[in-house]
Formats: sequence, C-alpha cells, structure tokens
Amino acid sequence: MSTAPPFARDRIIHGWIGLKALSDAGDAAWTLAVAWTAVTTASPAVAGLVVTASTVPRAITLLVGGVLADRVDPRRLMLGTTIARIGILISAIIAIALIGESIALLFAVAIAFGMCDALFEPSSASLTRQLVRPDDFAALAGLSQTSSRLGALAGSALGGILVAAGGLAAAAVANAATYTAVLLYLAFLLRARFPRKPADRIPMMRAIGDGFAYLRRDDLARGLVLSLLGLNLCVSPAMSIGLAMLVDHLGATSATLGALEAVFGVGAMLGALVFVRIRPPRPALTGFLLLVVQGLAVASFAVEAAPAAFMSCAVIGVTAGAASTLLSALFMRTIASDRIGRVSSIQRLGDDGLMPVATGAFGALAAGSLPAAFLTFGGVMAAYMAVTAVRRARGAGG
Repeated sequence: MSTAPPFARDRIIHGWIGLKALSDAGDAAWTLAVAWTAVTTASPAVAGLVVTASTVPRAITLLVGGVLADRVDPRRLMLGTTIARIGILISAIIAIALIGESIALLFAVAIAFGMCDALFEPSSASLTRQLVRPDDFAALAGLSQTSSRLGALAGSALGGILVAAGGLAAAAVANAATYTAVLLYLAFLLRARFPRKPADRIPMMRAIGDGFAYLRRDDLARGLVLSLLGLNLCVSPAMSIGLAMLVDHLGATSATLGALEAVFGVGAMLGALVFVRIRPPRPALTGFLLLVVQGLAVASFAVEAAPAAFMSCAVIGVTAGAASTLLSALFMRTIASDRIGRVSSIQRLGDDGLMPVATGAFGALAAGSLPAAFLTFGGVMAAYMAVTAVRRARGAGG
C-alpha cells in the first residue's frame, strides 16, 4: 500500500473533496425538492415529518453501521451504499413517472436514505483515516468542510430551479447523477493508502458495547465526542429557531435573517480554512478554547441588538469552522483505528437523538425569555468547554 503525496499536490484527494461537494449539492437540491413537494402536496406539518423521517431509521442502523465500518473494508461499504442510493433514486423516478408524486413515496425514500446514511457515514470516517498522512488531517477536514458548505449552498439554489423546471423527478435525476460520479470515483480512483487494523469479529451487541466501553476508558476520545456534540447541540438551536426569534423580536425581516446566516456561513468557511495551513502545537486545547469563545458569543445574542447579532454570528461562524476542523482532525488522529467507525456512529447518534431535545428545550426557555435561552445555552457550553480546556492544559499532549 503506497504512501500519500503531500496534501498540496494530492490530486486524487482534491478530486474526492470536489466530488463530495458536488454530491452535497445534489443532496441539498433533493432535500429542498422533497420539502417543497411535501408542502405543496400536503401541509407544512407533514413536510416536517417527511424531512425528519430519515432520522429514526438512521438512528436504529447507525451503531450497526459503525461495527461494520470497523470490521470490513470501508470503501466496499461506501460502494454498496452508493449503489443503493442510486437504486433508490431510480426507483423514485420510475414511481413518479407511473403514479406521480405522493407523500408515501417521499416517506419511503426518506427512510431508505436514512439507512444508507447510517452505513455510509461511519465507513467514510474510517476510510478518511487511511487516505492522508496524520499531519494532513486538519487540512483535509478544513477543505472538506469549506467545499461541503459551498456545495450545500449551491445545491439549495439549484433545487429551486430543478423543482420549477421538472418537479421532484428532476431533482432525483440530478442527485442520482452526482451519486453515479461518486460511485465511479470510488470504484476506479480512490484507494486507501495506509493500512488499518480491523476490529475483531465478536457478536454484534458485544461489538457495540465495546465502542461505548472504549469511550468510558479513553478520556480524550470521550472529550472529543462530547465537545463535538456540544458544538452541535448548543449552537444549532440558537442559530436556527433562536436567531429567527431574535430577528422577529427586533422587528426585522427575513432578509436580515438571511444576512445573519450568511455572515455565519462565511465565517465558518474562513475559520475552517485557517487551519488548513496553521498547525497549533496543542490542537485539543486550542479547539476547546475556541469553543469557550463560541459559547460566549451565543450568550451575547441576549443583548438583543442587530449590530451585536451580526458580530456574534461572525464569531460563532469563525470559531465553529476553526474548532470543528481542529477537533475533527484530532478525532481522526486519536481514535483507535479499529474503533473509529463505532465512535463516529455514537457521536452521530448523539446528534440525531439529542438535537430534538435540545431544540425543544431552547424553545421552551425562549417562550419565557429569549435572552435567558441564549444565556443558558451559551453559558453551559462556555462553562463545559472551559473545564475541558483546563483539564487539557493540565494534561500532556493535545
């Protein structure tokens, strides 16, 4: 198995990053098309159920997907799930041609896609570990996150055009085309460069339990998973329903909301790109300190003033992009090679399972006092990350 070239000259990985961004654009276009079709076919409430229908089957399948990613060749799993996704989309196109668009079809596709995601995502995390040298993990994470955000933004705009031109079927064709490109790249160009130790083939439930036991034993691994969870669970509710509530409270319009989200998005891309080249000597400590600042920025929304909100969005975006790049790279470098699939699936399961709870809790707090909701979520995050940073500062390494 050959070694990887320097990241700056690694055309195979650059092509994979670009292709993944194209695939993210196809997914974004498809998601928009599904939501629009559900709203126009049924109601906004049903549309919400359709869009979230994939989360339950994904949650059920994720832990199994993590075990499989640790046991078998992750590239083969990615090939299989990509073929399945193309088959699902082709079946949807045929069904639309024969019986038309329907809510039942949307639910079926969402559930099938959720199960594919649960197999693909842990495998992708495992394969990523084998593609580049450990020193290039941060560059890979930063560039991947930036291109993914750009792809999603372009895909959302494209989705509206596709739906207007050809309905749900047009979005399905576009998404199937991007997955076909991913399939061909996986089949003929992308190969693991570095070996890994596969996990022992023990019974499934024991293998799942071993993933949780590993996190109980390994302090840094547990800290990384909890920090990535905190980044999502504390920030996402504030940046979704919280920001919309704040704009409404200020008497502003949806254009202001869009501008705030754009500031966050640009900041996140810039923050991710910073650590493509810069390599701090203690990435874990740096990442946790950035998340302390991010928590304080979330809390600063409580000021309830438009200039402060724009500044907060910029700080949250930059720190989110930078910290997620550093911690994602550290995650790939730190987690044992025979457990990275399971740990990745546990982290994603936490996101899926706890995000509705976190969003509901934010909404409940905001119903009484919006500033209190921002202060609570931002304060909890800042406090937890500060404690974690102090522990890393007292410890050795990262």
